[in-house]
Amino acid sequence: MYPALKKEIEVYEKRTPKSSAALKKSWPFMPLGVSSNFRSYEPYPLFIAEAQGARLRDLDGNDYVDFALCFGAIMAGHAHPAVVKAVQEQLKRGTMYGMPHEMERELAEEIIKRYPVENVRFSNSGTEATMHAIRLARGFTGRDKIIKFEGCYHGVHDAAMVSVKPKPEKWGSASAPNQVPASAGIVGWENTLVAIFNDLPSVERLFEKHKSQVAALILEPVPMNIGVCMPQPGFLEGLRDLCTKHGALLIFDEVKTGAKLGRGGACEYFKIKPDMVCLAKSIGGGFPLAAFGASREVMDTIAQGKVFHAGTYNTNPLVMAAGLATLREVLTPESYQHINKLSKRLTEGCSAVIKKSGLTAYAIGVVANGAIMFYPKEVMNHRDWAAIDIDLWRHYWFAMVNRGVMPQPHYWDEQWTISVAHTEADIDRHVQIFAEVAPDLAVAQQERSQVAVAH
Repeated sequence: MYPALKKEIEVYEKRTPKSSAALKKSWPFMPLGVSSNFRSYEPYPLFIAEAQGARLRDLDGNDYVDFALCFGAIMAGHAHPAVVKAVQEQLKRGTMYGMPHEMERELAEEIIKRYPVENVRFSNSGTEATMHAIRLARGFTGRDKIIKFEGCYHGVHDAAMVSVKPKPEKWGSASAPNQVPASAGIVGWENTLVAIFNDLPSVERLFEKHKSQVAALILEPVPMNIGVCMPQPGFLEGLRDLCTKHGALLIFDEVKTGAKLGRGGACEYFKIKPDMVCLAKSIGGGFPLAAFGASREVMDTIAQGKVFHAGTYNTNPLVMAAGLATLREVLTPESYQHINKLSKRLTEGCSAVIKKSGLTAYAIGVVANGAIMFYPKEVMNHRDWAAIDIDLWRHYWFAMVNRGVMPQPHYWDEQWTISVAHTEADIDRHVQIFAEVAPDLAVAQQERSQVAVAH
């Protein structure tokens, strides 16, 4: 750990002693003291006391302008009044039914208006949505294998937990990557084939090698577990053509992009029609809502009893009320105009800071999402991204947080989210704080580069 990073972590520890104490109290009762591995980091995670709009407050009373927004799940902002009102009204009518109700149809109709699907089923998390989508694709096609991209994350079920963050020594060939289980306890990973993002030939080789065996190809249209990685022109169209040619279903995992690239997500943004769409995170306005949809022909595989789908908490009425309020009242065309304007302001502001400071980095934004990428050129895939200087990124994150801006979730593979609650003043504050920390980052980057060359 270099001195400037060490100093920022010391400041963090002085500002947040109650978070440190809270973790120590939790440690005996939960692995790592938290309920998700993504919430654990050194020296300890912030514990939050409350959140409202675009603001977080930790246990020590420190306030932050929040661009993390629960890993991008709260594009509505924290406790949006329309969502809170809808949930409060539903509370009077019951918290859970386990039986059909009319909000199911209403929300399905809202989703079908926005995305190129004819039928929808609901679940509770992105993991569930992609898990059911893959099972449905296998049931519909009668095939076992799927294709995913190296470095991409689609939840924590077995079919998805392959080559999520493989180490360089396990990568294998750039044209034919190895299949690397991401955790102990995973079975059936041999059926998950791995390609390189933005590399159509790597996908085509898999289809040719495993002819008539691939049920589906699943991807985030914009991979968002390697920062922000844009598909190059023609790449998504090429995937669409390959899937059609080989009789495989194209699954867009829009858990992150679904609400945040526009009312119709990446399907609308890139003008591509996948065979299946998976949604979660921001469609719920802060509640655990997910969905997957496809054509009536594909979804009829469920109706016919060939593929089973169920869940006790599916279409929980509180969650459905929140989802309806989010899609109807919060994520409106006017909201997307507002967010697009803020996104441009933030990306251009950070780009100007990078240029002035001499940092080797670039700022990238795509509607609600964006990131500072500490690379000399545009990242095209996981292998590009994996070269990141993690200590430099941690220096950036702790320095921003210590000055009251949560720039993104902790971990260097994430990105910022702009919510409907953010204002131009919030964006300007983000840029201002980045301008304060960027010169120190540039010095540290240069020093670390010189040390690396010397060795």
